[in-house]
Amino acid sequence: MRRRTKKALKIVAIVLVCIVAAYGIITLVGVIGAQANLKRIETYEVVGSPIEPYIDETTGVWTFKTDEDFRIVQLTDIHIGAGAFSIAKDGWALDAVYTMLARLEPDLVVVTGDIAYPIPFQAGTINNMREAKMFAALMNRLDVYWTFVFGNHDTEIYSYYDRDQIADFYMQQPKCLFSKGSEDVDGVGNYAINIVGSDNAIRRSLIMFDSHAYVEGAIAFQYDKIHDNQIEWYRRTITEMNAYNAALTGNADAVVPSLMFMHIPLTEYDDAWKAYRAAGSKDTDEVKYLYGQAGEDGEIVCHGEERSALFDVVLELGSTDGIFCGHDHLNTWALNYKGVQLTYGMSIDYLAYFGIADQVEQRGATTIDLKADGTFVSQNHTLQ
Repeated sequence: MRRRTKKALKIVAIVLVCIVAAYGIITLVGVIGAQANLKRIETYEVVGSPIEPYIDETTGVWTFKTDEDFRIVQLTDIHIGAGAFSIAKDGWALDAVYTMLARLEPDLVVVTGDIAYPIPFQAGTINNMREAKMFAALMNRLDVYWTFVFGNHDTEIYSYYDRDQIADFYMQQPKCLFSKGSEDVDGVGNYAINIVGSDNAIRRSLIMFDSHAYVEGAIAFQYDKIHDNQIEWYRRTITEMNAYNAALTGNADAVVPSLMFMHIPLTEYDDAWKAYRAAGSKDTDEVKYLYGQAGEDGEIVCHGEERSALFDVVLELGSTDGIFCGHDHLNTWALNYKGVQLTYGMSIDYLAYFGIADQVEQRGATTIDLKADGTFVSQNHTLQ
């Protein structure tokens, strides 16, 4: 009996040693690979941003001042793994971001979530701070102004760092314009960025939302929604900006135009696509096709489990005429639905979807050009 017990203990000890050794090797390889990709970043040329933003004393938000066209480049679902299993794919993702930003020359970059992908069996790590540091190093090297909203993968429940910690790190970066927003509003990163003219009136406001991750008790596929107190924050923000402009211009009836950015699409994306398809893929009074493809299996839209009231308030306030999201990597379409443009950004991802590294039609970036006349035009740009 004692011999069998000793033998069993030896086997357990050997297994534990093997597990610890394997973990150590995987960790070491991941660190070495991350360092190699950081050196890769140092070879990129500076892109730069021509317009210097400032924090407006009245509105308290980051503000760009220009009477000219203003270019936003939307990136989404970059999915940096920064682990032993993702070294090559991380390098490809970094190259892709550099190539697109050098080509498109943005005034501001907006990343609509999932910068990081701390999934251990694909990335080889759950250290999402390492992933954040790699992306920050990239943006610091390119020297462009940028901001982001959180996606569901940026801070998984089992990853080392939570939203507050990742946000605090990003906010230390010299050209990151992210704000954590009010503590009284659910999520981390409900905030605005304004573009004003030489008269200081707001030309366009960019509204950022934390669309959260999963519903309570879920760790995958069952997604959350924009919460009611976030919607009230949005209403309050638009109302305050309308009042700000009215005080400057004397026009009390004018509504500040805005765009909205989030990671997980609203349920209305699904409504819009189904309405378009139900009409025989033809434009109607309610929905109009603009561009792009529905590449997800079954043309699915992976929206929240419950419908948010946000879109109803968007229609009520009449401010937001464009909403931009990510999340569904193979969807690249844009539709005008009830007068609001619903848009998927093009993804970067080489890692998350099985076989996606070999697919090219969805990979790239989206430009959003804010015109001097107050309109905006968006366009997809493929990497290849």
